[in-house]
Amino acid sequence: MPESNITPSVVLVMGAGDAIGSSIATQFAQAGHTVCLARRNGDKLERNVRKLRDSGHKAHGYSCDARDEEQVIELFKTIENTIGAIEVVVFNVGANVPMDIVNTSSQKFRKIWEMACFAGFLTGREAAKTMLKRKRGTIIFTGATASMRGGANFGAFASAKHGLKALAQSMARDLGPKNIHVAHVVIDAAVDTQWIREHHPAYNELIDKDGIVNTDDLAKNYVMLHEQPRNAWTFELDVRPWVENW
Repeated sequence: MPESNITPSVVLVMGAGDAIGSSIATQFAQAGHTVCLARRNGDKLERNVRKLRDSGHKAHGYSCDARDEEQVIELFKTIENTIGAIEVVVFNVGANVPMDIVNTSSQKFRKIWEMACFAGFLTGREAAKTMLKRKRGTIIFTGATASMRGGANFGAFASAKHGLKALAQSMARDLGPKNIHVAHVVIDAAVDTQWIREHHPAYNELIDKDGIVNTDDLAKNYVMLHEQPRNAWTFELDVRPWVENW
């Protein structure tokens, strides 16, 4: 079935934080979809869900630890049974924790891997299960600079992000011929989040000249990926502002 004939349905954003995740949900809502936002501390979603509803959109918030297999399975069942058919799943769980290698404990390494890679597997697997029944859907994974190269002090994060990219590649080759679009978005730049506003030394200079990624503009790419015709699907989208060096 061509993408243009698909009626907008339910979008699940796993890892719906206050910045990128919230903007992704907002852009899909504005495109006519019902959006479901999920994060480990679901109570933190109340403000964003209320804002979407006040704007006339259909939005729902859920607590879910994406590293917990049973919680992820239950989340998909709940949405499918009470909200509607999940058309798009975005995995956007963050785990960007810098630390030098000698101070990286096995516990920290494992936790970062669970958040950035294992949780992506659980989310992607459950998304595939639901979409294969209808033979359509879109699964998008959020990547980072660490998906492409391992920087100093980011050994754990880079290993997890490399693993997530490999997972996405494998899923794309498996599910693409079954009419399920799998994509990986590499955000290779600073994004306009609260942490960047407070800690980036050149924030004021860069923001004035479009040198930092705007979350709403970034999120529009996710909607575009879902709306692509299947004869011209993109697997990997590399995002950076015009002033960024490659």
